[in-house]
Amino acid sequence: MKSLKVVFLGTPEFAKTSLEAIHQSHHQVVGVVTVADKASGRGQKINQSPVKVFASEHNIPVFQPEKLRNPEFLEELKKLDADVFVVVAFRMMPKILFEMPKMGTFNLHASLLPDYRGAAPINYAVINGEEKTGATTFFINEKIDEGNILLQEELEIFPDENAGSLHDRLMEMGAKLVVKTLDGLADNAIEEKPQPQVEHPKNAYKIFKDDTRINWKASSKTVHQFILGMSPYPAAFTTLKIGTEEKGLKIFGGKFEISNHDKPAGTLNISKNEFKIYTEDGVYFPQELQLEGKKRMTVKDFLNGFRNFDEITL
Repeated sequence: MKSLKVVFLGTPEFAKTSLEAIHQSHHQVVGVVTVADKASGRGQKINQSPVKVFASEHNIPVFQPEKLRNPEFLEELKKLDADVFVVVAFRMMPKILFEMPKMGTFNLHASLLPDYRGAAPINYAVINGEEKTGATTFFINEKIDEGNILLQEELEIFPDENAGSLHDRLMEMGAKLVVKTLDGLADNAIEEKPQPQVEHPKNAYKIFKDDTRINWKASSKTVHQFILGMSPYPAAFTTLKIGTEEKGLKIFGGKFEISNHDKPAGTLNISKNEFKIYTEDGVYFPQELQLEGKKRMTVKDFLNGFRNFDEITL
């Protein structure tokens, strides 16, 4: 089987797993493009992306351009004479970059395209209560996540699975699909296909802070899926009023019951032994939480931290 020369573009852990799989295959990674190092945390420690850490450990040349149109960067990349570029969890690319390699540039996307185009496909698949999702490799063009499909594989979403667990399973499955795609391209054994035309494909827009607030007026199932789809990151939240002070409360998981009640949705019932919030058609019981300024904890530990429950409202 022919070995392809690959330039890999990516940043987070999700991407690193694919880079590792290519490195362990018979294909050759001749260069890696990733985000610039960033200072973060109290000590402003310089953090390198997981992709850069892996590439450095394996002596793969690393490029960290501020601008992807930088002529010097483009010239250096051209010298690598790669057959194909592979993109996993990276940023928007200019045409001059994705058209550079002979075979083109393909991307791994964590959904069954054309559904869930966008930045947060894993979160939205869980939020919407899908029973299956998958991964797709496709050639990049000038439109976001709309290029011709190369390979696609389905993955079942387990009941009560959160976005974090699904992320990890798709990360492993996606890495194998990337290598399978490279093998198919090397053997000229993949027939690229245009994405099906769907009138209203499901979207996976970028999630902002305001999007993570829980709507207690929704159904119990909707609330439950929303919390799972935001867990562990970016995390769904609500606001607790403790006396005169308002504090954000992140909820990472829980359970729900459908039941008739006459309480307004969003009413809190809290005591030493119970924490429940009424929804449109039942009750939600948070089980893992994090109060602003505190660490993540079980509901039991959370309740043990209070003496006066009368002053707590939602």
